[in-house]
Amino acid sequence: MTSLVGVGVGGALSYLAQLTTQWHVSRHESNRQAKELAERRRTERLEVLRQFIEATQEAERAAGEKEDSSEWWATSENAMDRLWVQGRMIYLLFGPSLYEPAHAYSWALNQAMNREIEPDGATSRWAFIELIDEPKVAFLAAAHTELG
Repeated sequence: MTSLVGVGVGGALSYLAQLTTQWHVSRHESNRQAKELAERRRTERLEVLRQFIEATQEAERAAGEKEDSSEWWATSENAMDRLWVQGRMIYLLFGPSLYEPAHAYSWALNQAMNREIEPDGATSRWAFIELIDEPKVAFLAAAHTELG
């Protein structure tokens, strides 16, 4: 009888040890998967930010090179279309806290694109920088905070 009780207790302890080990392994695996997912999401968010910043640079360059030609208008429209799409991606991945400054920056670039300028005036050609400077800095600060 003592042997039978010993085998029962030993089996129960063995079973408990096995369950505990499985629970720890499962918990460790869940933590690892959660960290991998968080890293993938961070990488995706950084990529969307990079693409938005590239799109703003493209729009800024087009605004600075403004001329009254069909080629320029096509280039500027493509730049703004890309910028608006990237802005929507900011909203999807970051929400309103970063979308609002991104939208303000995009809107300032859109205004810069449509401004009336002296086509041959070197200083007036880039005068729009003052128009976009504040929204640009606000967006970059918000992005820095969001990633912090």
